[in-house]
Amino acid sequence: MIHRPRRMRKTAVIREMIAETRLSKSMLVYPLFVVHGKGIKHPIAAMPGIHHFSVDMLLPEVESLIQMGITKVLLFGVGEEKTVDASSSHSEHSIVPQAVKALKEKFGDAVYVITDVCVCAYTSHGHCGILENNYVHNDLSLDVLSKMALSHARAGADMVAPSDMMDGRIGAIRKLLDENSFENTAIMSYSIKYASAYYGPFREAADSSPQSGDRKSYQMDFRNPNESMLEAELDEAEGADILMVKPALAYLDVIQRLKQNTLLPIACYNVSGEYSMVKAAAQAGWIDEQKIVVENMYAFARAGAGIIITYHAKEIAFNNWL
Repeated sequence: MIHRPRRMRKTAVIREMIAETRLSKSMLVYPLFVVHGKGIKHPIAAMPGIHHFSVDMLLPEVESLIQMGITKVLLFGVGEEKTVDASSSHSEHSIVPQAVKALKEKFGDAVYVITDVCVCAYTSHGHCGILENNYVHNDLSLDVLSKMALSHARAGADMVAPSDMMDGRIGAIRKLLDENSFENTAIMSYSIKYASAYYGPFREAADSSPQSGDRKSYQMDFRNPNESMLEAELDEAEGADILMVKPALAYLDVIQRLKQNTLLPIACYNVSGEYSMVKAAAQAGWIDEQKIVVENMYAFARAGAGIIITYHAKEIAFNNWL
């Protein structure tokens, strides 16, 4: 007897009916870069279609996103004063708390505001923690990171997302949030964040390149999948609500393995280098951008991600690609 699985691929109707992986706009989170000033919507050269926004320009941008069905945003602050102790990172006058307040005042619960918690854009040396003897000191960094998360919660952030990769930071942040009656502020942990070459365009966008050395002493070695599961397990035990894998495209195996090792929701970050490669190839006419983007999104979901942070979110929604 000939087996005929092609019967179930004959028409678009049957293919859609039996599709094993589903995608929706509700799964997408759109990253946004916020700067001080007024009237600013400045293109980021390395990331076509992505901009720096002042708060007054951020508001209409988010309003248009909501109208398109994109209701989750991830905020990054750019252009703050840079010091060795990253003191501006937890100031109520820094740009992220200002942006969060403005968004929540205008849109309330119509937009879910997530904030990145890391000090690389706030330190004079560009590293993700406090330096001591030219080494990122883990426990000194926890204090600053926790204060930063608290400042975002006080401004109204729905969720904080620590991306620094310090040991114990989820527990430290959870403790400080709870002590200050922000027990309902959620934590999405960059649990499995690799020291990756895919972050290049982001460092232009966030002005966060290290002045010396690299981040391999705290971000993960991409050769170590077992260690990645340990990092995720520790974050879950410390109180993380969502676990993230970053980058996404080259780490589908890690997303899938994490899905098998936790009951928590899993996010992946479709990072700047992945985005810019697609944009560059599309602009050169080498690929069909829509088809590549949709295929990538389904790959992330198929691997096990229920939340996809992507710079493509706006164009996916605007063009009804899903």
